[in-house]
Amino acid sequence: MFTIKSLTPVALAVTAALTSQHAWSNELNTDKSSDEMEVIVVTSDFRQSSLDKMPSSITVIDQQQIEDEGAQHFEDLLNSVANFNWSGGSSRAKYFQIRGVGEQEEYQGAPNSSVGYIIDDIDMSGLGMIASMYDLQQVEVLRGPQGTRYGANALAGLIYLKSNDPTDVFEHGAEVSLGDDQLTTFSGFSSGPLTDSGKLLYRVSLQQHQQNGYRDNLYLDRDDTNSRDEFSGRVKLRWYATDDLAIDLSVLHADFNNGYDAWTLDNNGFDTLTDAPGVDKQRTTGGSLKFTYSGAEAFELVSLSSFAQSDTHHGYDGDWANPDYWAARVCEGAPCQYDYTWDKVGDRQTMSQEFRLSSTEAGRLFNNSTDWLVGVYGMKLDEDNDTNEFYNGWGDALTAEYSATNLALFGQLDSDLGRGYALSVGMRVERRDSEYSDSDGDGFEPSETMWGGHIALSKALSDNHESYFRLARGYKAGGFNMSLPVELSDKKEFEAETLYNYELGIKSVWLEGNASTNFSLFYMDRRDQQVSASQQNPLEPQKFILYTENAGSSHNYGAELEGNWYATDNLKVYGTLGWLETAYGDYEYQDKYGGTVDLTGRELAHSPNFTYSAGTTYRTDSGWFANLTASGKSEFYYSDSNDSKSDPYTIFNARIGYETDVWSAYLWGRNLFDEQYGVRGFYFGNEPDIDWADKQYIRFGDPRQLGVTVNVKFM
Repeated sequence: MFTIKSLTPVALAVTAALTSQHAWSNELNTDKSSDEMEVIVVTSDFRQSSLDKMPSSITVIDQQQIEDEGAQHFEDLLNSVANFNWSGGSSRAKYFQIRGVGEQEEYQGAPNSSVGYIIDDIDMSGLGMIASMYDLQQVEVLRGPQGTRYGANALAGLIYLKSNDPTDVFEHGAEVSLGDDQLTTFSGFSSGPLTDSGKLLYRVSLQQHQQNGYRDNLYLDRDDTNSRDEFSGRVKLRWYATDDLAIDLSVLHADFNNGYDAWTLDNNGFDTLTDAPGVDKQRTTGGSLKFTYSGAEAFELVSLSSFAQSDTHHGYDGDWANPDYWAARVCEGAPCQYDYTWDKVGDRQTMSQEFRLSSTEAGRLFNNSTDWLVGVYGMKLDEDNDTNEFYNGWGDALTAEYSATNLALFGQLDSDLGRGYALSVGMRVERRDSEYSDSDGDGFEPSETMWGGHIALSKALSDNHESYFRLARGYKAGGFNMSLPVELSDKKEFEAETLYNYELGIKSVWLEGNASTNFSLFYMDRRDQQVSASQQNPLEPQKFILYTENAGSSHNYGAELEGNWYATDNLKVYGTLGWLETAYGDYEYQDKYGGTVDLTGRELAHSPNFTYSAGTTYRTDSGWFANLTASGKSEFYYSDSNDSKSDPYTIFNARIGYETDVWSAYLWGRNLFDEQYGVRGFYFGNEPDIDWADKQYIRFGDPRQLGVTVNVKFM
C-alpha cells in the first residue's frame, strides 16, 4: 500500500503541474510534423554525433517510441533491441547480454561487468534495475566493445539512459496509470528557468510505481510477496555561468523496495509456497557534475565528475516451500526436513573524474581535416558485502571487502579523407589496482594494465547510403574467486578477457527520406573467455560452489537490421531483426559427481539465434492514437552449467487512446495473448524427497496485464 511519505514528492510535482497558470501551447504529436524523420544524436558519444554518421551498430529508442509503447521500465523495451537479452534472476532486469556476451547473475565476488550501464553520466554497471523510463529523452544501446570511450566495463557494449534536459520555457506534466495486479503509477515533472535572465534552468521528475508482482503465495495467503515498490527521482540544473562556461548538475535518487518470490517446485509459474519470501532492494543516490568550457579558440574542455552510493539487499527462500510442505514428504523413511534461505546485503560507492580536451573547428589538424580528442579518467570503487546462509538451523556468514582504482588515458582522431571517406582511430590504456579480503581469510591484490580501442573507416556511397568497417578491441579485467574448497584451489584467480570485434555496416535512407535502415554484420573473437561455472555439492545439496574461470578462444558472429518507415503523415512502421551464432571455445568442467562435461562448441547461455520486433503507430488528425508491437526470441540455453533450454516466444502489446493539446488518455495491454515465457532457468536438485534428483526449474516473465493511463501537460 502507498504511504503518505512515499507519495508526498510525487504529489507535490503533480500539484505544481495542475495548478500552473500557464497553458501548454505545444501540440502532443497530433500534427503531422511531429512524425517527420529527424536527426537522432547519440549522446553517449564523445562529440554527440548523429546516428547515421556513427560507424557502429547502435540502437537508439527515442522519447516518442518510449511514450507510444507506454514503457514504464527499461525491461519493457528490451525486446526492441536486436541481439540483446537479459537474465531474469532478479525482480527487475539487471544482468544483460549483448551479442551473447554478458552476465547471468552476481551472487558473490567483485563487480566486473561486461555490459556497461550509465544513467545521465552516472556509472551504474551491474546495478541496472533502477531504470524508470519516465521523462527520458532516449535509450542508447551500443553493441560491441566500447574500449576507447568506456573501457573495462563495456567489453560487450553499453546501455546509456539520457533523461530530458532543463528547458528555457516552463513545462509541467503529470501522469497516472492504473492496471490489474494492483498496479498504480504516479508521475510528474516540472521544468523551466529559475531566473529572469534564463541562465539558470531546472528540471525535476518523480515517479512512484507499485504492483503486486503476479504471484500468489498459497502458504501465506498473500498476493504481494513478489511486489514492486519503486520510487525514482531526478533533478537537473543547467547554469550558463558565462558565455563560455556551461555547468550541468544531475542528481538521481531511486528506492526500489521489491519482493522476490518467483520460483515454484512444480513449475506452475505463479503459485508459490515459500514461508520466507525473498527481497530484492536497491537504494541509490548519485550525481554527475559537468563543466563545459568553450572559451579557447582551438579546443573545448570538459570536466565530468560522478558519484553514486548504492545499498542493495537480495535474498530468497532457497527451498521454495515451507516446513509443513516438507514434513508431509518422506526422506529416507522419515518426514523431510529442509529449510534454506540465502541473503546478501551490499554497499557500493563509486567516484569518477574525467577531463578531456576536444578540438574546435579552429583547432583541427592536418590541413583542417582532422578533429582530435585526448583525456584522462580515474575511478574509485568500494564495495562491502555481507552474505548469510541458513540451512536447517545452521548458519554460515561471510563478510567481504573490495576496492578498486582505475586510471586511464585515452585519445581519438577523426579525419575527413576526402571523396566521401572518413577515418576514426581511438585508443585507451587503463590500469586497475584492486584489493579484496573476507572473513574466511581469502585475500587478493590483483593489478593489471589493459588496452582497447578502435579503427573505423566509413565511406559515403551516395547522399543516402553510408557504409563503414570497424575493428574494435575491448577488455574485461581478471579477478578472483572467493571461498573455494581445496579441490578447486587452482581456480582462485582468472585472467583478463579480450574481445576483437569486426563489423561491416551500411546505413541508408530510402523513399525520399521517409524510410531508413541500419544493417551490420559482425564477427567477434573472444580470447581467454571468462565463464561463470557452478557446482552443486553432492554432500550438501543446498550449497553451490560458484566461480569464474577462463575458457579457450571462441567466436560469435551474426547480423542486425533495424528499420523505420513513415508510410504516411499519420502512420509509422518500425522493426528490428537480430541473428546470432555463438560457441564456447575449448572448455570442459567437472560436474558434482566428478564427471567431465565438455561444452566445447556449444552455444552460449542466454544467446538466442534470433531476436525480432515489429511495431506500428497510427495517429489521426482528429487525435485518435493506436500502437501495436510484437517481439520475441528463438530458444536459448539458460545456463553455462547445463543444457536446459527456453521455449521460443512472441509477445504482443497494444495501446490505444485519444490525444489533445493538454491531456491524453490511453487503454493498454501488455502480453495480450498471455504467453508463458521463461526468463531464467536452473537445472539442479532441490527436492530431498526425490533424492535431490536434477530437474529443470523455470522462472516465467510477466503475464497479461491491462490498464489505463491519463496524462496532462501545461506550459
